[in-house]
This record gives sequence, structure tokens and C-alpha cells, in this order.
Amino acid sequence: MDERKKAAENAAAHFDFEGTMREIAPFGNGHINETWLACFEIGLMGPLYVILQKINTAVFREPERLMANIEGVTGWLRKKIIGEGGDPERETLTLIPAKDGKSFYRDDAGQYWRAYRFITDATCYDKAESAEDFRQSAVAFGQFQRRLADYPADSLYESIPGFHDTAARLEVFRKAVSEDVCGRKAEAEKEIDFVLAHADLAGCYRRAAAASPLPLRVTHNDTKLNNVMIDNKTHRGICVIDLDTVMPGLVMNDFGDSIRFGASTALEDEQDLSRVSCSLDLFTAYTEGFIQECASRLTNAEISLLADGALVMTYECGMRFLTDFLQGDTYFRTACPEHNLVRARNQFKLVSDMEEKLPRMRQIVARAAESAEPAKSAEMPETAGPQKRISQA
Repeated sequence: MDERKKAAENAAAHFDFEGTMREIAPFGNGHINETWLACFEIGLMGPLYVILQKINTAVFREPERLMANIEGVTGWLRKKIIGEGGDPERETLTLIPAKDGKSFYRDDAGQYWRAYRFITDATCYDKAESAEDFRQSAVAFGQFQRRLADYPADSLYESIPGFHDTAARLEVFRKAVSEDVCGRKAEAEKEIDFVLAHADLAGCYRRAAAASPLPLRVTHNDTKLNNVMIDNKTHRGICVIDLDTVMPGLVMNDFGDSIRFGASTALEDEQDLSRVSCSLDLFTAYTEGFIQECASRLTNAEISLLADGALVMTYECGMRFLTDFLQGDTYFRTACPEHNLVRARNQFKLVSDMEEKLPRMRQIVARAAESAEPAKSAEMPETAGPQKRISQA
């Protein structure tokens, strides 16, 4: 028997599942955790499907604290959804406890497992089939942000420290250029110059926070379209998934990462840069969906920086690709030696296009905010400590 499947079956036996397991098989196309879909037969009620995952502890080194994050956030979301008359079984992830009552099971090999109820009749899309698909992902992420606006963000564990600290990533980049451990610097001179010429983007939020403090919020930090479940019948975005990177952060980064990935007219590794641009139609669709859901819980300062967030996140991602290229492709998976360099060029072309369109992008945000419920001018969540850290960062 396949050892991986045997381990999954063993883990499944330690969760509080009902019925008899009929089948278990690998599921999805994720690259971090190991995911299985299990089918249980419950008497005359028919099949029940659950997701079983082995957490990648090489990436997430404190899985118990990670699971405490997910328990806290999903529990909070359930209460909010019920209060709004929604369906918590479909609108947030439902953890299935282990038989000892914990949210995880640790096997004899020291591997950590967790289980979720499978959300049926809903789909995750790797690429938007229409602007409405992208809008619906914005609605889901906007609801996520609104419902968690008063969650104590400072109580969350930082699962990947400094994940979106652009200034710190710039220093890592400078070090990679200086050391040139793989002798690749000469191949990337134009791209290196681009990063250094745009270094001001790394301090964008610090400068803004000096005038108006930016609150620390619960952020998802991987706001791609394929992390939203879209209902097959209503075609509405219903549930945000993949909560491993939920941690304290800035709302502009979540918004910006969605735009970087979803509003681009080309994939991240497109080599024909003439095909790479930021679609203002897609930008508008996402902005309207996101703002209609959460503008009332954001400050004016945050809203004014949403468009800039797209620039910052695209710059940061391109810089990460280029850093990895210079260091020998140790982080991102690559299909060829130039893969990360191609990705970096792609992102920098997108940055250049966004720079030209930034005035229009800001106008689109402003119009969407005007038509939404008025934003709070200076009201902050209650977590004053983290806000102070952000404002002085």
C-alpha cells in the first residue's frame, strides 16, 4: 500500500468522523500541504465528504499555533455569519475535531493533520472566466475583512514572520545582489536597476502612516481567486479558504495581491511582455465588489491607499522572484534556470503599467467608496498596540 495513503488513513481514524470511510484519494493542486478527499457513508443518509490535510511543517513551523489562529478566526466568522442570517456550513470553513477534542492530530512520526467539512456544489477557479467571477472573489474577501474588522488582530500568531514587510525584503534583495552567490547578477542588471529605482515603494505605507496611523487588521495574505469558493448555482463568492497565512497585516496588501494576480492580462510566467498589463475593467470589478462589502469598516486613509497597494504588492512579488533567481531558485518552483527572472520581468512590466494607470485606479477606488457606505475617517479597531507599531514602522 502506498505509504502516503496509509498515513492518511491512519490519520483519518483519529478524527471524530461519523460513518464508515469508503474512499480516500489525493485532492486539489496545492503545492504546500498534502490534501486528501475522504468519503464517508452514513447509514441511509448517503455520503459525506471531508478534507484531510497534512500540514507542511517545513513552511509552517508552529502548527499548533497556526491551528489556534484558524480555530479563532473560523469560530468568530461562524458567529458573525449566524448573526447575519447566513449559512456557516457554507460561508466559512468548518473544522472537524480529532477524537481528543483538539483541532489537529499529531501522528507517531510527528506530522500534523487537520480535517474540514467539504463544501459541496461550489468551485474554486484558477482563472476568472469573467469579470463577474473576479467581482465575486472581491465580495468574499470583502465580507471576510468586514466580519473580522473587530477581531483582536494582535492575538494572532504570525505564521510567516515579515511576510509582507516590503522594506525588509528590499534589504534581503540588496544582500543577494551584493553576494551574487550564483553568478547571475550580470543576467539581471536591468531588473536589478528597476528594483533600486523603485525603492520608494517599499516605504509607501510608512510615509502614509506618519500622517494617519494605519490599523493592524486580520489579513488573509494569499488573496488569489482560487482561494474563494464560488457557489455553482448562484455563482456568488461564498467562502474564503486556505487560512494558513491569516495573520496581522494591512488591508492594502490583501487588496493589492488580488489585483496583482487577478487583474493582470497574462499569467505570471508570460514571456511576451507586450501581453502583460493591468486590466482596468477587472480592477473596477474587484474594487466595486470589495468596497461595497467592507468600506464601512475601513478608514479613509486605508481606502486612499488601496490602489497603491496593487503597486506595492506587485513590486514586492517581482523583487521576491528576482531575489530567488539571484540566490539559486531556493524558494519558488522553477521549470527552467531563467524561470524566476521571467517572472520578475513580468511583474515589473505590470508595475510600470500600473504606474501609468495609477491616477485612474485611484479615481475608480474613490468613486466606489463614494457609492458605498461612508468610511470611517479616523476610527480604529480596539487593538491600539499593533496600530502604534504600524504607524511607526
